[in-house]
Amino acid sequence: MYTILLVDDEKRMLDLLELYLSPKGYHCVKCESGLAAIQYLENNEADLVLLDIMMPELDGWETCKRIREFSNIPIIMVTARDQTSDIVKGLNIGADDYITKPFDESELIARIEAVLRRSVGKHSRIEFEGLVWDETEHKVQYKNRLISLTPKEFAVLGLFLKNPNQVFSREQIIVSLWGYNANTEERTVDSHMKNIREKLRQVGFPVDQFLQTVWGVGYKWEA
Repeated sequence: MYTILLVDDEKRMLDLLELYLSPKGYHCVKCESGLAAIQYLENNEADLVLLDIMMPELDGWETCKRIREFSNIPIIMVTARDQTSDIVKGLNIGADDYITKPFDESELIARIEAVLRRSVGKHSRIEFEGLVWDETEHKVQYKNRLISLTPKEFAVLGLFLKNPNQVFSREQIIVSLWGYNANTEERTVDSHMKNIREKLRQVGFPVDQFLQTVWGVGYKWEA
């Protein structure tokens, strides 16, 4: 599941964006100011930023520049400013794409998907405490010992490694792996988690330190 940071000073717009994106399987985090967005990204992982320009205190231009000082996260500017000079300015200061309000929902989704495809390489190989998750070769190993995971188990582990410290409900995991309209039961998720833990224990990885159950909610990878 991809996490998208929504940044706009209008709560109604944040709610509208979430309404568009959540059914597509995206996890949305909403910030009502540029400063709040910067603080979030300094302490949390996300896959893409949808950034408004016309905001008080810290506008989208400055927010984008500050984010670029410490992060290469993809940024799409979403704004009512449609002058060519504004679009060029946004791209020059580090935005990856630019979409103007009012926008068509399908175009927004298509642009997000296109930007994420271009940036997917940054998550193709993740190393954590000797554990290597390689999306390109579709394999997991610990201290050069190969771990045999099913495709779903591989995807679940990748979801957590890409989003450390983020709590995922069972429903969110189902949407990420099977799609929004899946009829998969939540206990299926629990079964996958049990299998992942057991397989990582077998090769000596201290999985219980990191893969944690959040009672009444779901799971998270503690980094």
